[in-house]
Amino acid sequence: MVTVSRTTVAVVGGGPAGVVLGLLLARAGIAVRVVEQHDDFNRDFRGDTVHASTIRLLDELGLGERFRALPQSRLDDFSLPMPDGSRLLLGDFSRLAPPYDHVAMVPQWDLLDLLVTAARHEPSFDIAMGLAATGLIAENGVVTGVHLRPRDGSGEPEELRADVVIACDGRNSVLRRAAGLVPRAFRVPFDTWWFRLPRRSGDAASALTPAFSDRDVLLSFPRPDYHQVAYFAPKGSDAVLRAEGIDAFRARVARLRPDFADRVDTIASMDDVHVLDVRMDRLRRWWRPGLLCIGDAAHAMSPAGGVGINLAVQDAVATAAILVPSLRRGLRGAGLDSALAAVQRRRRPPAVIVQSAQAVLHRAVFERAFAGRLQDGPPLLPVLLARYVPPSRGLYARGIAFGPLPEHAPSWARR
Repeated sequence: MVTVSRTTVAVVGGGPAGVVLGLLLARAGIAVRVVEQHDDFNRDFRGDTVHASTIRLLDELGLGERFRALPQSRLDDFSLPMPDGSRLLLGDFSRLAPPYDHVAMVPQWDLLDLLVTAARHEPSFDIAMGLAATGLIAENGVVTGVHLRPRDGSGEPEELRADVVIACDGRNSVLRRAAGLVPRAFRVPFDTWWFRLPRRSGDAASALTPAFSDRDVLLSFPRPDYHQVAYFAPKGSDAVLRAEGIDAFRARVARLRPDFADRVDTIASMDDVHVLDVRMDRLRRWWRPGLLCIGDAAHAMSPAGGVGINLAVQDAVATAAILVPSLRRGLRGAGLDSALAAVQRRRRPPAVIVQSAQAVLHRAVFERAFAGRLQDGPPLLPVLLARYVPPSRGLYARGIAFGPLPEHAPSWARR
């Protein structure tokens, strides 16, 4: 037996984009149901950088104080290693106006819990955990809902009917595929292996500094109790790394970061090292009648720069701001086509700009590293700007912290 339910907006995917969108729509009085396939948000090695644009949004939503009470660490600058062993300060967040003068490192599950708790105060908000979307419901070429099934296989399937469906279900989007929307893929030269190392007294608290050695690249993010570490290697290297074994991997980490040599034995086996198949792609068209893709479902980002979450959140804010007036007028289905197209027109340029910058970073840093050419130092232009044009450090910082076209909370969503 199939259960049939009804809402105005069905949001599929309970990541940052989906939950922020659900909160904003509910504050506008729009009936919204967010569907998340997992039973909770407690999953490691998701993006945890919260940039200044998102922190400002949380302040506008009246959630800033609660956000700052979460366990977190700060990133105050970004530097590159030089061949002589020195560090080149590239992005100086202290040049930005406080309180938006840093990037916060916050476990994603804490951020999502905060947002959902706030959204549950709105009577038109609902969230369903443990339900996976399996396909779209369409009538006369218009998407009118989604097919759902409990992820654990128990229980009955459900048909969730809606005036519009928003796909926030990530780079492997089921709904995108069901709609026949095919992204254009861009070359990425690396994959990423994530793991944790314990923090010790005296460890740097706020620096985000990449480490390079020979053809290896490593980046660590300080957390209150541990370091979240990313090791980068040429795409397709997972089988080779695992065949070399845990001792060889520990040696790679210790060579890159000698200050971590006293704790690499906490990586018990290669099972503690989680590979991410990095992709970068973008849809040519983000919508079809009754359906809109945003966040990674519309534009999967490289982890370079750590901007994926924040770009997805900005997508969600723009989507709410553009959709709400049309929904309040009673438009539905194909009547929302102009609003869905308007979201793509507004949010596609920032996605293109960020992905273009990431492609440059791939070539300038990662491809040179894998070719063993980083001993020549970073590309000359950013070095000259950072050393001899100090204001450029603030420009770099603003680009990282806010990105292109940061969005503000609509007036009806502010508290």
